[in-house]
Amino acid sequence: MKAYVLCGGEGTRLRPYTYKLPKPMLPLGDKPILHYVLAHLKENGIDEAVLSVGYLKEKIMGHFGDGSSIGMGITYLVEESPQNTAGALLPEKGRQSGHFLVTMGDHLTNINLKEMQKSHEKSKATATMALASYSFKVPYGVVETGRAGTVKGFREKPEHRYMVNTGIYILEPEAFDCIKPKDDFAKNVFPRMLREGKKINAYSSDAKWLDIGSLNEYEKMKGLFSSGKSPL
Repeated sequence: MKAYVLCGGEGTRLRPYTYKLPKPMLPLGDKPILHYVLAHLKENGIDEAVLSVGYLKEKIMGHFGDGSSIGMGITYLVEESPQNTAGALLPEKGRQSGHFLVTMGDHLTNINLKEMQKSHEKSKATATMALASYSFKVPYGVVETGRAGTVKGFREKPEHRYMVNTGIYILEPEAFDCIKPKDDFAKNVFPRMLREGKKINAYSSDAKWLDIGSLNEYEKMKGLFSSGKSPL
């Protein structure tokens, strides 16, 4: 199974770090985030990856080259202008003979991709989306109100749990029929699939998934790697 790794974003939430480096190349310990993404693919038997690059692409291409230094085959899709997560893959339409993986170049996870692939094949779906559990606690007492401003109930600092999109997908070639230029998978492609009656399979597990999406999260991850503690 071939993997497409999306690395073209500008990483605006991680400025000023991303003024000089694309987000996937920000270091954790002595290696860039993208190294861990590719290592995870290799651990799951995937040794061929296509990196979709745009912003500061030369930093990524110069570091990883053809992938021989890390034991993978790496090629590149170059975005001359931002195409978003799905639109970036449109040049590959018609080149797939079987299902393929799409993942982000800026997160850490230990999701079992082999099991995800089995789930996808069993489901006969057009797409499979890996989900992660996310919970948060309201830091206040929550008041339930009724008509005429009456108080009906009270809950002290309730916790809410949701299943969230990890940005890890397995897709059939027919998924390209639902992709238009500059489309985003979550905002455009998957809602379009559902409107057209196509099946989207949900794969959930107890695996860890860490989105390095803010300065605080990145600093936390840097601290863990510096102390030799793996977050996975």
